[in-house]
Amino acid sequence: MKVVLRSDVEGLGTAGQVLDVADGYARNHLMPRNLAMPASKGVLAQAAEMARARQQRDQRSREAAEAMAAQLTENGLTVTARAGAGGQLYGSITNGDIADAVQALTGVEVDRRTLTVDPPIRSLGEHEVGARPHAEVQFAFTVAVVAEED
Repeated sequence: MKVVLRSDVEGLGTAGQVLDVADGYARNHLMPRNLAMPASKGVLAQAAEMARARQQRDQRSREAAEAMAAQLTENGLTVTARAGAGGQLYGSITNGDIADAVQALTGVEVDRRTLTVDPPIRSLGEHEVGARPHAEVQFAFTVAVVAEED
C-alpha cells in the first residue's frame, strides 16, 4: 500500500515521503497513530508541498548553522563563572551554560544537546567545545572561562 508519512517515523522515513508499505502495517500501525495517510492524487500534491517546505526550512537552518560556525570559530566564546583560589570553578560550565552564551552572542538558539563538552569544564582558561547544530555542519570552537568580578 502506498502511503504518505505525516511525520518522521524512525527506521521508515521522514514527513512528506511517499512509501510502499505492507497493508497491515499501514492500516494497523501508521494510520491509527496519524503517522501516515493513504496516497491519492491530492495527498501526493500535498506531500510534494511538504517536501518543498521541509527543504526550504532545512536550507535556512543550515545557513544559520554555517554563519554561527564561522563566527564562533573565528572569535571564540567567553563565559564568566565564580571561581575559587587556584582557578577552580564552583561547579562546572555545562552544555546549557554554553548554549545560553552562544545564543546571547549570535542571536541563534542552540540546542544544548548539539554541544560536546568533554571533559567537563571545571577550571578557568581556554577549553575546546564541539558543536553539531545541523546534520551537515560540525565544528569546534574555543570557550574562554574567566573569573566573575566580585
